[in-house]
Amino acid sequence: MRPIVFNDKKIDSFLFMELSDLATSLSKKKGLEVEYAFKSYYDPYMTKLYISLFWDNHPPFEKVQGLKSDVFLRSIGSVAQTDYEVVNKLFMLMKNTHLSSFSRQLFMLLEDLRLEELCKRERPGTTRTFMVRRLEYRKYFRSQLTVNAERNILTDALYNLLYLLLTTDNPLEDVPSLNQDIDRALPFLREEASKCYEANNTYDILVSIRLIVEVLEELLENDMLNTYFFLPDFSVKGEEDTAGPTFDEMKRKSELKNDDIKQKDKSDEDEEDVHEDKLPTWHRESESNNKSFLQFDMEQGTKTDLMGEGVREGEDGDQAMGFVQGESQQTHKNDYSRLEALDVLNDARKEGGSGAEFGRENKFAYPVFVKPEGISGEQKLAYEEYKQFVAPYQKKLKQLIQKTLEHKKILPRNDLPFGRLSRKLIPWFTDENPRVFYKKDNPSIEIDAVFSLLVDCSASMFDKMEQTKYGITLFHEALKSVFVPHEVVGFWEDTNDATSTSQPNYFKTVIEFSSSLRQMSGPEILQLEPEEDNRDGYAIRHMTKRLIQRGEKQKFLLVFSDGEPAAMDYEKNGIVDTHQAIMEARKNGLEVINVFLANGEIDEGQVKTIQNMYGKYSILVPDIEELPDVLFPLLKKLLLKSL
Repeated sequence: MRPIVFNDKKIDSFLFMELSDLATSLSKKKGLEVEYAFKSYYDPYMTKLYISLFWDNHPPFEKVQGLKSDVFLRSIGSVAQTDYEVVNKLFMLMKNTHLSSFSRQLFMLLEDLRLEELCKRERPGTTRTFMVRRLEYRKYFRSQLTVNAERNILTDALYNLLYLLLTTDNPLEDVPSLNQDIDRALPFLREEASKCYEANNTYDILVSIRLIVEVLEELLENDMLNTYFFLPDFSVKGEEDTAGPTFDEMKRKSELKNDDIKQKDKSDEDEEDVHEDKLPTWHRESESNNKSFLQFDMEQGTKTDLMGEGVREGEDGDQAMGFVQGESQQTHKNDYSRLEALDVLNDARKEGGSGAEFGRENKFAYPVFVKPEGISGEQKLAYEEYKQFVAPYQKKLKQLIQKTLEHKKILPRNDLPFGRLSRKLIPWFTDENPRVFYKKDNPSIEIDAVFSLLVDCSASMFDKMEQTKYGITLFHEALKSVFVPHEVVGFWEDTNDATSTSQPNYFKTVIEFSSSLRQMSGPEILQLEPEEDNRDGYAIRHMTKRLIQRGEKQKFLLVFSDGEPAAMDYEKNGIVDTHQAIMEARKNGLEVINVFLANGEIDEGQVKTIQNMYGKYSILVPDIEELPDVLFPLLKKLLLKSL
């Protein structure tokens, strides 16, 4: 399994979520999605805001400011201020010119400059961010101008030069010569392009583009080679969204062999009871895809004016008899298993839940719960070896849990005939047999906590599963010794059965809450093996749903994973979705901790990935011997935070 990367770079989930929240707040669109793309733009038809990967290779400060400037431009400007009907007119213009790429990119440049000024007026606090953006882009376009001028790529060089002239604060800006014709037209081009700062709307930008393109069509032979700003063709999507023919218009009406038409009497017209209601034939029972039954095409007959629009009284001859095998439960009286009366083509829909409950990235995932197999003698012997190995660390972890976690509280017993004298003495004067004593019980030895151990069973854990099993055994035996209920669940996604609309995710509960404190429990842990993919965010949400139903005060979710989520359609936003699932769990009062037991030195990239998802609440140890020493301060910090 490979790390989850986008464009060969790992996503900083904290920064991404900050940008997503910023975009949603500024645009005031709750359903707005934010994604990385080659260039920045806003898609009004998909309600998606794309931020540019151009900033990815910049220093940290410039990177953050650049990404924020993309968000400001799109959420404050493009969402509300850009007229996309005018944008569609631009694409109609581009069809009639050989400078289509130049027209598109110049329009995007001038519109962005117009929106930038609008953003700074509406939100003065964005001025510093746009200043950083302009400085970085000026460096970039200056270098591009030099390269394109040397290679005689005139259209690109002119575009670079126009950007530098439009964004300069120096009235004596150095203007290099491209060729004689362009140099003569440059003052007009600069003056017309500068009108973007005075433009009131998108249409004013389109007018300037038309004038500039008309002049340059005679001066430039080739279109631009490079893409500096991108604007997708929304005219295609607009045509797709327009209303098409109705269902009635699309119905096929084949001609009959005979072309006669039934004549109606006038007396019948007066007495005819006509209803205009349309009765749809679809219903719940016909939802399944199946073979046609009792369906035929009319090829011969007399035309009438009914055509499904009128009604008539039913007759006995209308009834058709037929035997149909449906999807009912099996009966012992009749066996229709070998009959082929009807082939059921679609199985019952399997779905993990709504997107809001289990995450937008997991709307096609559904759970498959697997029970552990029977314990073999070999597994029992192997587990004894595991127990002996972790025994020296178990005692230390047991003491850590007893000292750190909060014990259950037992209320003192009141209204007793003897014991400690209570402060409530009114019953001494009002009751015949007053009970004004109480006893203060000792704290319960039972710890008020519950643990869920979620184990990543993906193929990427192949070289780490052995160490992970030692860690799970250590936790299981320690929690069992202090009577803390817990469960151990392995999870993975089936790669072979997964499709874009159906993604089975398996949950194998080898130790349940009800059996976790039994003396003989434990060998089932050895049944966990590396399987295929892992959809961490989906699994964490399922475990969160289980834990919040428990009555214990302190709830812990330990995720044994290498921090590399990978599944069908999950590569792009897997880390972000997992981070969101963790934040949701913590809002519900759960303490989510990642436990990564490596079999040697831990890669720096893995550390960064885990920290992006779990923050500072992660345990990364190269060997199980170091686990108690790292776990103690973390549990102590969590306890102090919850008090």
